[in-house]
Amino acid sequence: MNLSKFKILITGQPCYLTSRICFFSFIMLAGILLCGCKVGPEFKSPQANVPQSWTSTTNAVTTNVVISVSNAVSLTRWWTNFNDSILVSLVESAIKENLDVKIAVTRIRQARASLGITRASLFPSISSSASYSRYYQNRPSRDPDSLMAGVDALWELDFFGGNRRNVEAAMANIAGSVEYYRDVVVTLTGEVAMNYIHLRMLQKQIDIAKANLKDQLQTASIAQKRFAAQFVSKLDVANAEAQASTTESQISILESQKIQTIHNISVLLGKTPSELLDQLNTPAPIPAPPSNVSISIPSELLRRRPDIRYAEAQLHSATAKIGVAIADLFPKFNITGGFTFQENSVSDFFSNPVRTGSVGPGISWDIFRGGAIKSNIKLQEALRDEAFIGYQKTVLNALGEVENAIIALTKEQEHFIALQNAVNSNRQAVDIAVKLYTEGETDFLNVISAQSSLLSSEDALEQSRSDISTYLVALYKAMGGDWDFDAPIEDTQPKSKNQTNK
Repeated sequence: MNLSKFKILITGQPCYLTSRICFFSFIMLAGILLCGCKVGPEFKSPQANVPQSWTSTTNAVTTNVVISVSNAVSLTRWWTNFNDSILVSLVESAIKENLDVKIAVTRIRQARASLGITRASLFPSISSSASYSRYYQNRPSRDPDSLMAGVDALWELDFFGGNRRNVEAAMANIAGSVEYYRDVVVTLTGEVAMNYIHLRMLQKQIDIAKANLKDQLQTASIAQKRFAAQFVSKLDVANAEAQASTTESQISILESQKIQTIHNISVLLGKTPSELLDQLNTPAPIPAPPSNVSISIPSELLRRRPDIRYAEAQLHSATAKIGVAIADLFPKFNITGGFTFQENSVSDFFSNPVRTGSVGPGISWDIFRGGAIKSNIKLQEALRDEAFIGYQKTVLNALGEVENAIIALTKEQEHFIALQNAVNSNRQAVDIAVKLYTEGETDFLNVISAQSSLLSSEDALEQSRSDISTYLVALYKAMGGDWDFDAPIEDTQPKSKNQTNK
């Protein structure tokens, strides 16, 4: 093509575009495409200060559940470690049906759609238009009709990378939405497991209370017989009946808590509250933890925890938006073009219409906006700093959660052993007290005291057994849970060669 003879029509009048302008446009476009300049700071994954080892594992006393530290730990489907098929079924059903999970998936879709909108700014926009009009005059007109059709194009050349920074921020938002989804799943699986463990504990406590109630009613029968024989006063009978009634009232409270817990599990699974009553109402053992639990080193926590990865994605997005704000300091270059067909005669429109066209570079530059651009840069920098502090806080909270879960699990096992000894001693005390009372060698208050202590210690023992499993679930959650599962999403993690947060 001869650039010096590139013929176009403007407003119906022929003119010639000089070779200098065409050459300038071509060079500007080529330079922009080849340069790839992007203003603003490049993002780099922040370096968090984490300890070399877990303090709680170093000082922990060896107990039934041994905690070991390894460089490579897989927490995939950790709930299967409890060897409870019902728990496995509930957790995996919740991952598929929970409404919070479905909301998180829609947020990923929203983020991806936003990326598509943002990415469109990198490409030319082309629009077309057409119109038809008919003129009416007091005199007959030879050509009363008018037809016009045209195409307009606009391409903003992203010379300073403002639009590309926007795309980078949108990609970081996608990564953040994926990590948010994972965090929701980690929280959900933990909540289902904890509620299920709590349900089994309540059912066990109900069985214990019923067994104790049966013993207390037998003791009340003994007191009634001794009162009938005039060996004791009516006070023993009243005390025995009061104790049995108190235990019976506790059973009602436990039954209420049991039904409420089943309702909670049903809602977590995206079901109506009463839908799982028949399935979960039958008592079953409290899920027992495995004898050995492996956890990763502290530095691995930064890679595993979805909330930490989400905070990093937020920091990435905030950093990229600084470049978007800085780009407003510089001029914006664009190429515009248009082509129009117009004819007053419908018959001539498709044979010989009037053609007009234009093409050429353009520039716009906000020279003065009262300091709004610089203030926006400062705002984005402050938002970046806030995101960085939020990242640091998330890391510290994660480290604290792991340490707390380890020490809670370890000390609860020591507590459990002590409670086992207390239950055995209280059972012996009850047997001795009842025997002595039957023989008239002790007061009935000793029987009541021994039975009350037995019920309390047995309840505490089952509570402790439940707490051990619950603290293990908390430890799995604190380590990042399991997000290596098959999810209804794609892992869209933006890649960056040079990344810095400052």
